[in-house]
Amino acid sequence: MTVDRFRYITIQQLEAIIALVKEGSFSRAAKRMLLTQPALTKNIKNAEDFVGARLVNRSSAGITLTPEGKILYDYARRVVRLRNEAKEKVLALRKEIGGNIYLSASTIPATYILPRVLSDFNQTEAGIHIYIKTADSEEAMNMVLDNEVEMGVIGKKPLNKILTAEALWKDRLVLVVSADHVWRKKKSVTMPELLKEPFVIREKGSATRDLFEFHLKKSKTFSLDQFNICGELGSSEAIKEAVISGWGISAISVHAVSRELAQGLLYEVPIQGFTMERNFYLIYKRQFDFRPFHKIFVNFIKNCSPAHPRG
Repeated sequence: MTVDRFRYITIQQLEAIIALVKEGSFSRAAKRMLLTQPALTKNIKNAEDFVGARLVNRSSAGITLTPEGKILYDYARRVVRLRNEAKEKVLALRKEIGGNIYLSASTIPATYILPRVLSDFNQTEAGIHIYIKTADSEEAMNMVLDNEVEMGVIGKKPLNKILTAEALWKDRLVLVVSADHVWRKKKSVTMPELLKEPFVIREKGSATRDLFEFHLKKSKTFSLDQFNICGELGSSEAIKEAVISGWGISAISVHAVSRELAQGLLYEVPIQGFTMERNFYLIYKRQFDFRPFHKIFVNFIKNCSPAHPRG
């Protein structure tokens, strides 16, 4: 079986041929490449062995290339030029500050926080474009794991060790009632009172629901099964509309109802001895390759307030 030795020619051997042609002598070519003359000669000899033909004619008149040497010299210049172009593009990519970022986000941050944050971000970083896919926290996390998106913003800390989670913003669930509900002027209600009222809740997989159930279990006294559940809805907007229309009451993120509370469409009623708080998290794979524009984005959202976005 014949071995194709041509494939073992190295870039240094090709560069030695180029230097030899440019300088016209082995001593000057060696100096140009920061090699000893024997090392340069060895590079030329190895290239000739791999090609299977003489590449250089040596005479008292100087250095000339054989027909095989001329062919290899022409291709050597192309190879080295391509190598240098690749280097320039890689270096340019490292310095690049513009690019596209693909995010998944659970309902609350996707609907009520990120639009404000990103509007401010765009004022100074117009070259960085953000694309958001909205889902519940579980689905948003799976999008990151499946490489469907690069990063995610969700309302619960993932347990999967493949992911890194960095706390971003605080959130608080508040009990809200409609403007004509009898509780709207109450200073607080007890949990037994709450259990009797028609209650609308988010769907399974929602971080809002998970947080509500977590605090019920933490109390060791109450569970979701004891509630008078009259509806299970797939978004915070649907929950708000259900409460405003009088279908039931609900516990929802304060970020989702800040406008309705200010406008008097909804009223917050504290639950005695019951505070429900959480963090929103930025998640990404531990091995994620951060480019400069990713770092700019992450630094911004980690240092801004959802109420006052400017970082």
